[in-house]
Amino acid sequence: MNEPLINRWIKTDCGRAKFAELATREGMLAKVRLGWFVVIAAVRDWRLPSS
Repeated sequence: MNEPLINRWIKTDCGRAKFAELATREGMLAKVRLGWFVVIAAVRDWRLPSS
């Protein structure tokens, strides 16, 4: 039960892998893209059951 909090919002394996990739990038534009990705992924995964 020691999962990262982001796993509540991003539920697919491919989404979690993309989040991990984007989270490692540096720079302001990369942080904006990461935020945008989290919002879109959370909306798309909203109806999926938690794994």
